[in-house]
Amino acid sequence: MERTETLEDFYMQKQNWLPDNLKKEMGHFNVFRMEDFAGKHNRPVPYSRKDFYKISLMSGKYKLQYASRSIDVDQQQALIFSNPMVPYKFESLEGDPTGVFCIFTESFFRQFGQIRDYPIFQPTGNPVLFPSEEQTAVIRAIFQRMHTELNSDYAFKYDLLRNLVFELAHFALKMQPAPPSIYSSSNGATRISSLFMELLERQFPIESTAQQVRLQSPSDFADHLSVHVNHLNRALKETTGKTTSRLIAERITQEAKSLLLHTNWNISEIGWSLGFEEAPHFINFFRKNADLSPGAFRQGSEPGQPNV
Repeated sequence: MERTETLEDFYMQKQNWLPDNLKKEMGHFNVFRMEDFAGKHNRPVPYSRKDFYKISLMSGKYKLQYASRSIDVDQQQALIFSNPMVPYKFESLEGDPTGVFCIFTESFFRQFGQIRDYPIFQPTGNPVLFPSEEQTAVIRAIFQRMHTELNSDYAFKYDLLRNLVFELAHFALKMQPAPPSIYSSSNGATRISSLFMELLERQFPIESTAQQVRLQSPSDFADHLSVHVNHLNRALKETTGKTTSRLIAERITQEAKSLLLHTNWNISEIGWSLGFEEAPHFINFFRKNADLSPGAFRQGSEPGQPNV
């Protein structure tokens, strides 16, 4: 798999320069028009994890491979949320896409909230939304305000830019409302669930055959969180509607699909990386959770085959 793309990589590949504020402790933020990267500057985005967040409003004909999903977009507006936890690949299918996007680091929001906790930035969330014409106009206006403020001399412009990112996130969440349980759960359950999800995600993505998932069972997570396994399960059921085992299985299955699609590792190597010492155990797990064998999934996901 490709190594993680850094902000430095992004600027050198796209613009061949580094901004002065790239390393400031306040974090980094920038906004661009996609037309500025057309032609020679519009290089293919390889399948890899990035160490920054990205929100894009795009139109054109292209393919987005995001974890185990492949989404084809044909000339319609799409609002796309990318995060450091999930690798992705962008491939233009016809001409250069148009639109606008912003990039920022998690440290940009230090002491201003946890941007990664928003469902649109979660690995199990829906990162691609298709706004109506009316919604697209609102989103474009937010990006335009970002561009205007970034180039202004306003002393508190970065605070305002943070608010505009949150505004985009909330606008997207209203397009796809979050489950009511997120808002009705107790603070204790929410905190435990947040810690569990952070611990789960810390194990991914798998980027080498030498890397192996260590926490695999509900009791493993409960021990690390210093709570009883039943207490952990109740908290997750209250906040997500799913059991601890279900959440672990879904995330491991998602990573398995990604590895099957984007690496040439054999089934045993993938299974071992995901915590299965024996290949048959991994095959049985995958068949139970994906309704087909790892080999059949990989074969059916070859170029030209739908995988949405």
